[in-house]
Formats: sequence, structure tokens, C-alpha cells
Amino acid sequence: MKQFKNKVAVITGAASGIGRAIAELCVQEGMKVILADIEKGVLAETEKALQAQGGIVIAVQTDVSKAEDIEKLAQKTLNAFGAVHLLFNNAGVVPNGGSTVWKSQYADWEWVLGVNLYGVIHGLQTFVPIMLEQDTECHIVNTASMAGLVSYECLVTYHVSKHAIVALSENLYHSLAQQKAKVKASVLCPGWVKTNFLNAERNCPPALSVQRNMTPVSIRNIQEAQNSMAENGLSPHKIADMVFAAIREEKFYIITHPELKDMVRQRMEDILEERNPTPIEQL
Repeated sequence: MKQFKNKVAVITGAASGIGRAIAELCVQEGMKVILADIEKGVLAETEKALQAQGGIVIAVQTDVSKAEDIEKLAQKTLNAFGAVHLLFNNAGVVPNGGSTVWKSQYADWEWVLGVNLYGVIHGLQTFVPIMLEQDTECHIVNTASMAGLVSYECLVTYHVSKHAIVALSENLYHSLAQQKAKVKASVLCPGWVKTNFLNAERNCPPALSVQRNMTPVSIRNIQEAQNSMAENGLSPHKIADMVFAAIREEKFYIITHPELKDMVRQRMEDILEERNPTPIEQL
């Protein structure tokens, strides 16, 4: 896809971070935009701000972990604009504090997989048939993470969800190619980005909220990670530029931090050589 003017974009997790930056770029490109997010107040503020910039923008409060919410999102998109050309399955969450799998809590698995993985599954199952039926040029971008390409990430629920998104996106790519579909796909694997992503528990449903009893060391580690994101992370707008460049080039893997490729390469070599995973401290 080379031209974006008057195309319709649907963006989940659109009220902040990468999602908002993508939405802003969509508006600059002259697109019609559906903003989907669970955080009502920030979503309304984003809608107002983009409309003030001249954007044709509609906000739809959406819980991507619920298939019925995504179906309603699709219907509202079609009712408003009659089509969808770009789908950004971008919504994502991460729990506070790391954990081993045997110490992880079931509520975290339900919340993180519900948003990160099932949010993408619901988006694909709902929107891909619409795009195929349109028989028009379309593109889908699923947001994963560098955590989905490496062999170890201390947040086990997040790590597993992002690996699953990469595998799901690869399957989507091959399935679309086999059908010679006009729908193309990409998977976004960012490293550190300047967002409030590590504060995602603000949107955790009360029924899945857990008491962590975090130690001062754990709290300090999270604060240090947040500071690192703020100081060293790429801007969301830089990520959005990379995403649109990839769409224009029909590029599947979008790796925003090439300096992290050595970790991915080490994992691939470990697999191909059938040797044990390289210890994290050696990466």
C-alpha cells in the first residue's frame, strides 16, 4: 500500500503511546480513523485532539479481550465509513513485577493473554473476513515485542504472549500469501519506547487485579526500567514512521532496535545447533 488518503484505519490501544502516534500519522496522511481503547477518559481526549487537527476520527471504548467488543468495533467502523483498510492490533499490557512460571498468578495469565494474545486473535477473526470480502488493498500490523523474539524475558506472561503474537502473525502472513490475498501483514517488534506502558495495571479489571506484596527491590527495578524507557527509549512517533515505511514496502518484520538483533541471532543459533539456551547474563 502506497497511498493512504481517504483510507480507513482501526487502531486498538490508540489512546496513548505507539497507538496514539500511529493515529496521529494516519490523520496526517488524510485517513479516516477509528480509535479503540479501554481507557475512556484518555480515549476521549485523544479523539478531541485529533479532531482539532482536522482529523476524521471516531473513538470507540473497547476491551479487546472480549470478542463481542471487537465485533461491535467492526460494525461501528462499517457503519461510519463502509470499509476498513488498515488494522493495527496494538493494544497490550504488562503486569508489574517479574515472576517465574511457577510463581506466576492465574489472574495475570488471564489478563495478559486476554489482552495481548486474544486481542489480536479477536481482531483477526473479525476484520480479516471483512478485508478479504472487500477485495481491496489492505494491511494488518500486529504489535508484538523484542520479547517475542528472544529466549528469555523475566515477565513470563508477557514473554509468552509476545512469542505467540509473532507465531500468529507469521501464520497470518503465510495464509494470506497462499490465497494471493490483497491483504498484507506485518509484525511490530519494538524494544524500549517512551511510553507509560509499565503502568498498564491502571486498566486491569478489578476481578483480575492481584496483590503483589512487592519488595523494595522489585519496586526499585520497575522504577529503573521506567526511567530507562524515558531516557533511552525511542519516541512513539519514530516507531509510527517505521511502521508506515514497512507498510509501503510490504515488509513483514519491523524491528525498531537493530542493536538487539544479536540476542535474536544467538537464540536462532542455539536452536539450529541444538544446544541449550545461552544464559541471559552472556547475551
